[in-house]
Amino acid sequence: MMNPDLSLTQPYPFTRLKKLLENSSLPTDLRHIALSIGEPKHDVPAVVLEALTSNLSLLGKYPTTSGSLKLKEAIANWIQRRYGVTLDPNSQILPCSGSREALFSIVQATVDRTKNPIVAMPAPFYQIYEGASFMSGAQPLYIACTAETGFALDLDSVSDAEWKRVQFLFVCSPSNPTGKVLKLEDWKKLFELSDRYGFIIGSDECYSEIYFDESQPPLGALEACRLLGRDSFHNILVFSSLSKRSNVPGMRSGFVAGDASILKPYLLYRTYQGCAMSGVFQEASIAAWNDEAHVIENRRLYREKFETALPLISKTLDVQMPDASFYLWAKTPIDDELYAKRLYEEKAITVLPGSYLSREINGVNPGKGYVRIALVATTDEVREASQRISEFDLTR
Repeated sequence: MMNPDLSLTQPYPFTRLKKLLENSSLPTDLRHIALSIGEPKHDVPAVVLEALTSNLSLLGKYPTTSGSLKLKEAIANWIQRRYGVTLDPNSQILPCSGSREALFSIVQATVDRTKNPIVAMPAPFYQIYEGASFMSGAQPLYIACTAETGFALDLDSVSDAEWKRVQFLFVCSPSNPTGKVLKLEDWKKLFELSDRYGFIIGSDECYSEIYFDESQPPLGALEACRLLGRDSFHNILVFSSLSKRSNVPGMRSGFVAGDASILKPYLLYRTYQGCAMSGVFQEASIAAWNDEAHVIENRRLYREKFETALPLISKTLDVQMPDASFYLWAKTPIDDELYAKRLYEEKAITVLPGSYLSREINGVNPGKGYVRIALVATTDEVREASQRISEFDLTR
């Protein structure tokens, strides 16, 4: 016998993509270039590798669930430098095994399933939000983010009756997959709704360090709280990660920060969950959070790839420069699944159909007719893939 909530979950986007392409063959004269998975391909920073190899003896010790004070202080110092926000490392910061793990588990720890709960989320979305809502006994509520709204959350589409049932709202800024960054007025409206209806806002900010103008980093939820005088961070949680910032997805290192009154019982939940970060990875994470040189170089490489890709891809696809992140959210001239399948078969390029990243809202899937293109490959591979896309002849 299994938890019946598990049956409500849907196949992961990459499982669906594998099935879509399982009977397809790659052209023999072209090398395959994968632009479907948001897995960074830049080098692991030397400071991280040095910290890893220097602390292997920590494998002989159990790590604490709360994380070392040294790691929490490193995260707090980074938050202060990045956002101008001062946090108590002991009560307002909790290291986690990658933002994905915390994004999933936080809902189980905070939602009261006896009160007919709703967990609201953007659509298109990161599917972990949906799975977390099902496994907490909540109903997922999909809030459309479309070109008509500038890919912002259509908050006015949610009824008062629905807001009264919302216990948790996921936001993602910069967005996966659209790259949309929330502005201060967006945060102000979200905070007002949270105050009115009492729900928690979980801000997924794992792409916050992939942006294009060094003088204008994306606004984060904690920074918005500071600017709007919400210094207690009431009902606000931020999730971040080193995976994209520092090219270490295999370390599974991130944190959740914000409202201390939520983090205290969440730490108790995590103590039972058994998800403490290895001491080796904690030391490597400290080195990563303390160093910005590799992050600046990371952004330079992504800027280079966008400057290469966008002029070429825009010849055949309706696509604009995102606010941030390493994705292009491109409108397709034909069905998104068919486009992805043909691009794979004819040009040896893998992209992700946008419909896999969303669900129908009033009969319309906001992701349908788009593909997500992850510019994570090498600059040369991105250039070659972009050239192929620019020459992709859909009339044949």
